[in-house]
Amino acid sequence: MSLPASVRLVEVGPRDGLQNEARQIDTATKIELIARLSSAGLRHIEAASFVSPRWVPQMADGAQVMAGLSRQQGVTYAALTPNLQGLEAALAAGVDEVAVFSAASESFTQKNINCSIAESIERFVPVIERAQEAGIQVRGYVSTVLGCPYQGEIAPEQVAAVSRDLYQLGCYEISLGDTLGCGTPIAAKRMLEAVQREVPLTHLAAHFHNTYGQALANLYALLEEGLSIIDSSVAGLGGCPYAKGASGNVATEDVVYLLHGLGIHTGVDLAQLAATGRWISTQLQRPLASQVGLALTTDTTQGA
Repeated sequence: MSLPASVRLVEVGPRDGLQNEARQIDTATKIELIARLSSAGLRHIEAASFVSPRWVPQMADGAQVMAGLSRQQGVTYAALTPNLQGLEAALAAGVDEVAVFSAASESFTQKNINCSIAESIERFVPVIERAQEAGIQVRGYVSTVLGCPYQGEIAPEQVAAVSRDLYQLGCYEISLGDTLGCGTPIAAKRMLEAVQREVPLTHLAAHFHNTYGQALANLYALLEEGLSIIDSSVAGLGGCPYAKGASGNVATEDVVYLLHGLGIHTGVDLAQLAATGRWISTQLQRPLASQVGLALTTDTTQGA
């Protein structure tokens, strides 16, 4: 299959990217990050998470973040809502879309949300029904699609089964997450091949971490198969608290550079995005994890 003409990027930095930061980030910084990302041309932004502050204290100000946004027309502001209580809070805050999450690994699901895969999906039934009542679309995340820290390799058919269940429950889009960042291009293609037998390709997204430096190669492999939705995180922010050694999401800057180099439309201003990545890394007092961001924001006029 030929490469897609355009790709929709789902920017997860303000939620998935920030949620594991040890230092508490103030609400104003989160709001400014989202504003900068939308100004750079990103049209689908995961802005908040409505989960128990006991489990994810960094996301406790989700309602304040949503209230403080100067919303841009045409931008979807989404939030993670693992249960009915979280969904109601998200609806009250005026989110445009919500997401639920499961995994392709039984062990990971037990460690992450203390239940089986089947139980996790069953829990989402009232959440999805209530969201549909409210006219809000629901996105489904499937973690550990290319490997699990507890089970090791995951069968593509298992990923396909979980994806099918979420899709049939009413999730309009399924995001396939390489939580460990351990996948390789051939494994990614085999996984996608199995999943798209159960869920149409146009309803599938890739959410890849870059732990082993393979995220861009894996994304290119799926672009070759026609995948046209990619999750990414500005400055490569993020990681998984339940997966030891899992580094951040693939950097949005790196993905955009790849896509533009392939002639694929994104609608994103790369220079502005790179500046945003540099800015948020400075705010967090951490090194910039985007190679493209480093190249574009480093003063190259100074000799070695």
